[in-house]
Amino acid sequence: MAFTTYTELKASVADYLARTDLTTQIPDFIALAEKRLKRDLRIRQMLKVVTTTTTAADSTVGLPSDFLSMRDLHVSTNPVSSIEYLSPSNFYRNARTTESGVPTKYTVLAAEFQFAPIPDSTYTLNMLYYAAPPYLSSSVSSNVFLANCQDLLLYATLGEAEPYLMNDARVQTWAALYDRGVNSLTAADDSSEYTGNLSITTA
Repeated sequence: MAFTTYTELKASVADYLARTDLTTQIPDFIALAEKRLKRDLRIRQMLKVVTTTTTAADSTVGLPSDFLSMRDLHVSTNPVSSIEYLSPSNFYRNARTTESGVPTKYTVLAAEFQFAPIPDSTYTLNMLYYAAPPYLSSSVSSNVFLANCQDLLLYATLGEAEPYLMNDARVQTWAALYDRGVNSLTAADDSSEYTGNLSITTA
């Protein structure tokens, strides 16, 4: 791709659309494209490690502001204990929601994690989760999407321009390229993560 910054991306979008009168609208198209990628994409570059703590007698902990989805959650006991996710309905049916102790189950309600048993002390929680990158702007020149999947960001942006432009015959091509790119990148990310072969070459 010929663009590596937000400014260059905006110029590239204008070139693809062959329009010089969309200076105000293109940032909106890009923001909408980023929203789509946040829903559709989960790659290792989006993973983030965060440590937080529980409060005794409080079954909730707030979600990180950039939280998209959890990859792993465990509590720093000895030995370390994983905390299992349950859907809200299963959580209230099957988890020990009225007991106190070391949390073993959790669910997500609105903007909070809900734990069971209810923590009986302060516990350190280690979260590995997919984080939403900051939106590109005049003060944020790059992010995970621009650094790792420029093509998807471009095609998504062009697709988001369609409701404004209306009846652009190229929109189906952009949509197909976007879908193919998401599937390809996801498959490549899965393959690199779960392969059993690791080789290190030294000079």
